[in-house]
Amino acid sequence: MTVGILVVSHSAKIAEGACELGAQMAPDVRLEAAGGTDDGRIGTSLEKVMAGVDAANTGDGAVILCDLGSAVMVAESALEFLGDPSDVALADAPLIEGLVAAAVAAQGGAGVAAVKAAAESALALQVQARIDGTVLLNGAGVRSASGPEPSRSVGGVIVEDFEVLNQLGLHARPAAVLAGYLGGLDVAVDINGADGQSVMMLMTLAAAQGSVLHVKASGPDARRAMDFIAEQCRSGFGEL
Repeated sequence: MTVGILVVSHSAKIAEGACELGAQMAPDVRLEAAGGTDDGRIGTSLEKVMAGVDAANTGDGAVILCDLGSAVMVAESALEFLGDPSDVALADAPLIEGLVAAAVAAQGGAGVAAVKAAAESALALQVQARIDGTVLLNGAGVRSASGPEPSRSVGGVIVEDFEVLNQLGLHARPAAVLAGYLGGLDVAVDINGADGQSVMMLMTLAAAQGSVLHVKASGPDARRAMDFIAEQCRSGFGEL
């Protein structure tokens, strides 16, 4: 089992769509939607949220993400009615970015506190990337496909280049695959200035087809990490 995730939105379609997106990143995670009122209007439902908490928590706990402030208040009320369960946490995070980060963390086996922290770090990572100027949404820092350089080792750090071959590039699903696997290794991975263990940072690279990923890996599992990245790039992340 894994930590479950409950999406609370004023719109049933938004909640369901967010869960559909999260399922692409984390097929083994229980994702529940609590959107709209009981009679199908825009709004929130205390009863839906309470039922959603029970459905999302299959034994390992659950994390709740909300779209707007009033949804947060309803979620807080639901938790009070449920006796403030210790294994359920309400994340202060942007809905979509937080959901993606939380889903990947849950898929990797993280506990409630770690899944909540992943959700809450999502927006902060994007903001910091823009401030640092290392990773930008327009793909700055992603090298053009002038040809990958040979593998080499610099001061104990393995350095390799890989071309992105799949048509859609390093979009959400491949980013989740990389971050999810690398997050379980004892390794530090830098991909074009982004933390290879952070799905949100990888997504900000906007690495399109033909881009070259400049990868640096260090630590006990560096070789294992590099081999995984190499295989994923060669196979176009399973999309060729």
